[in-house]
Amino acid sequence: MPVRPCLSAFASTCLLAAAVVLPSAVQAEDFAPAQRDAIEKVVHDYLIAHPEVLQEAMEELQRRQAAAEAEKHKAVIKQHAETLFSSPDQVTLGNRHGDVTFVEFFDYNCGYCKRALNDMLTLLKTDPNLKVVLKEFPVLGPGSVEAARVAVAVRMQDKTGQKYLAFHQKLLGGRNPADGERALAVAREVGVDMDRLAKDMKSPEIEKTLQQDFKLAELLGLNGTPSYVIGDEVVVGAIGLEALREKVNTARCGKATC
Repeated sequence: MPVRPCLSAFASTCLLAAAVVLPSAVQAEDFAPAQRDAIEKVVHDYLIAHPEVLQEAMEELQRRQAAAEAEKHKAVIKQHAETLFSSPDQVTLGNRHGDVTFVEFFDYNCGYCKRALNDMLTLLKTDPNLKVVLKEFPVLGPGSVEAARVAVAVRMQDKTGQKYLAFHQKLLGGRNPADGERALAVAREVGVDMDRLAKDMKSPEIEKTLQQDFKLAELLGLNGTPSYVIGDEVVVGAIGLEALREKVNTARCGKATC
């Protein structure tokens, strides 16, 4: 089918269609060499004259990809809501019956997690209707895994989460690299029952918890820390207190400020 030059306001749309769609939708032999050369020249000349079209196309592509990713996240969150928000193998702080659940995946050796620690604590203190869930996601080496194993054992003997929170703040907020030895020292400092801790460290619940958290992270496409699930949205990176508060408000009332 011959292609005629596109005109007036439809020029950019038609030319881009010719450039992108035709090579895959139409067999090459359907066009004579002169026709192909003419099409390529029209597209080339238009894009040289209007390079902003490429920027617009890329922005639209990114918008569509982000929207598709968000829909995928929503589906995964809905399907795995019980494990994500209410698993018995997790740390739960704040209002256990809160209207918004704030889930953080973290690593004790993550510098950005250290910076974001106060953001989480501030939200926890200032929002009485917020449920906070902490997920071990040790991705930064063997030391991180060792520290996470101790952390899970601390959680196992602290149903209220308060002793775990003291442990969490001290280990994550410290300057020294986190590993098993450092985590055990912090556990002792905050008053954990060390005999029970040693026993719990041998429990299959340790591996079960870590595997559960890694599986959730994989399903959500997380590959770094800190990462959050706030309501039905995935948020990646230490985006700051105000941005996190806006995400919580959006989950609560549909807008940045409730």
